[in-house]
Amino acid sequence: MLDRLADLVLARPRTILGLVLALVVAGGVYGRDTPSVLSPAGYEVGGSEATAAQAALADRFDTGPVNLVVLVDTGVAGGVYDRSVAAEVEALTAELAATPDLADLTSYWAVGDDRLRSVDGRHGLITARIVASEDEVYDRAETVREELSGPRGDLTITVGGSSVANLEIVEESERDLLRAEAIAIPVTTIIMLLVFRSVVAALLPLVVAAVAVVGTAAALKGLSELTLVSIFALNLTTALGLGMGVDYSLFAISRWREERAAGASADEALRTTIRRAGRSILFSGLTTAATLAALLLFDYPLLRSLAVAGFAVVLLATLGGLVALPAAMALLGDHIDRWAVRRSEVEDRPVESGGWYRLARWVMAHPGMTIVATVAVLLALGSPFLRAEFGIPDDRALPTSTQARQVADVIRADFDSSQFGAMAAVATEPIADDELSAHAAEVSRVDGVAGVETATGIYVDGAAVGPSPSPERFRAAPEGAAAGATDGLAWLAVLPAVEPVSPEAETMVAEIRAVAGPVPFLLGGESARQVDNKAEIAAKLVPVAIWVFVVVSLLLFWSFGSVVLPLKAVVLNLLSLTASFGAIVWIFQDGRLTGLLGFTPTGLTDAQTPILIFCIAFGLSMDYEVFLLSRIKEEWDRTGDTRRAVAVGLQRTGGIITAAAVLMAAVFLAFASGNVTFIQLVGIGLALAIVADATLVRSLLVPAFMVVAGRWNWWPASTPVAPAGVDRIDLTGADGAAAGDAAATTRRVADGERTGNELEGVQR
Repeated sequence: MLDRLADLVLARPRTILGLVLALVVAGGVYGRDTPSVLSPAGYEVGGSEATAAQAALADRFDTGPVNLVVLVDTGVAGGVYDRSVAAEVEALTAELAATPDLADLTSYWAVGDDRLRSVDGRHGLITARIVASEDEVYDRAETVREELSGPRGDLTITVGGSSVANLEIVEESERDLLRAEAIAIPVTTIIMLLVFRSVVAALLPLVVAAVAVVGTAAALKGLSELTLVSIFALNLTTALGLGMGVDYSLFAISRWREERAAGASADEALRTTIRRAGRSILFSGLTTAATLAALLLFDYPLLRSLAVAGFAVVLLATLGGLVALPAAMALLGDHIDRWAVRRSEVEDRPVESGGWYRLARWVMAHPGMTIVATVAVLLALGSPFLRAEFGIPDDRALPTSTQARQVADVIRADFDSSQFGAMAAVATEPIADDELSAHAAEVSRVDGVAGVETATGIYVDGAAVGPSPSPERFRAAPEGAAAGATDGLAWLAVLPAVEPVSPEAETMVAEIRAVAGPVPFLLGGESARQVDNKAEIAAKLVPVAIWVFVVVSLLLFWSFGSVVLPLKAVVLNLLSLTASFGAIVWIFQDGRLTGLLGFTPTGLTDAQTPILIFCIAFGLSMDYEVFLLSRIKEEWDRTGDTRRAVAVGLQRTGGIITAAAVLMAAVFLAFASGNVTFIQLVGIGLALAIVADATLVRSLLVPAFMVVAGRWNWWPASTPVAPAGVDRIDLTGADGAAAGDAAATTRRVADGERTGNELEGVQR
């Protein structure tokens, strides 16, 4: 297949690039407004109890959680009691009521509910619920924020709530993306000039990145017409597209230069590049895409949309690396090295004189010490992850300059109320008043519950303390029942006395759900959503691990014909992630580097982030794994000497892998400059994982492991017990003669007929 692709690329490079350019332009035109159609939502687990409770509230009671909160700052303590303030707020409320799709509009001044004023009386709240489709909710929230915010006479108005928070996450994410690109592009350009050594070569990764990023952005826009697609998918697309463009270009250009230095013509060098480096690109792309596809196993819209985006960008980057990049190289020929910024490193000096070769030989001379020391370092760096406490993001993922964050901070600090973290316990069957009262009283006894409100009254610590101000909102008559029936469906508003997103809240949710009611209840709300989301992630960890292990093993076996190498790859890739996992707990959960990064620690680690980092970083690590093993396999087929094969393979790829890792890490670190904590966390986590993989794992653990395994690295094809026919499979992508030589070597090893190099390799 790759030989036929090489023929096509060499025959029609202009046609190929013309088609690619046309598709990129069309995709760019279609996807130019993609950020505006993507969603900040996606944190609801499909089919969870919390999701079902929220749906029941909307369907049967025509109510739901407050998602619009207007904070009125009077400027002075006790200002909410001033008659002039009340008159001004009345006019403000009337203006707000004219906004379409608003329900349950109320305020402290309208109902006198002390939960809607601050303890010192300086602030009061106006609350409402926007009832509309997701896109319309954001439109309404933006309208209210723009029309009401700011000074109004002696008052200062700030607009928040979950609708505004989601809107501002979209806005901040768009700004973060532009900021990251503004940082990443010049930084990576400088690094690429040094790594690729010429201006023309440094521009080639942009060919692959353009195909991947523009194509995926267009695909995400189309997909958003059918289902929810997270705004964070676009950030992932940009980072992965540029990073993989750099990786694949490095693989291809370095191999082309190597072949030219060996005396091959430009066309023959490109043909070998497509056959050899192209095989690495193909298998690394397939492995990375398959690993990211594991995120589809979660019934979690955020992770699913990231899976689709990652899958698309990787496959498009692979296509760009196999077709568009070689076509550009075919047209350029030796002009690839035009406008050189530093001397080429491809020389005729012996491979044994290289630094990576000497490092590999030293490691293989001390494999036990290297393995123990390196694993100990990685496990020590990962140890903070053992005390990780997981949660879901809230408004504190936003910077303090945003209105939603400012409103939430004032409520947390100055209001003696937890109603904005209220949970809804919804009865699934009709329930009588006496049963409803008894159940509400029992729930109010749970540790962490401040109180319970329902149709029959307000309950605190198991006792009724007063009537409900609006009992009718907690009841719905059974279908077909007469108006005013009392034995209908009902729900409870459960007010927490603890932070809604916290370990204490999780314990409270578990205890509420354990309270036996006269009829089944569904518990929803922010705290319940946190519990359900974590349960969904925990339930899918084993299936995801099995998927990744099986797919990676099959693809690596297909590529190298080995059962041992896939096992080694999985174990070492997991080790490379330990430093990253430990760092995200140490930095974000423990609240270190807040001055540098500007985030607000909550004492929790975002629950889906380790899964996301695992799937992305594990996949990206396979880029380097396949590239390194391909060169080692080539040398093994030629000599049968494990030690030499590993040393030569590392010498040929060590500098390239390190350069690729530095460039990829620079791209991801640019996202740490953002203002949304989730994006910062993913950027730093991925950068650390990639650096650890390229340095400690590829440079130290891989050579040490492979010298210990010896010829068993290639089992079953390299041993006398190889299944019939395994030694005849062309697993290297070489031409027929090379494949025949490899097979002959394998048979000679199996039969005891060894050359000097082969005998030395087996003895070692």
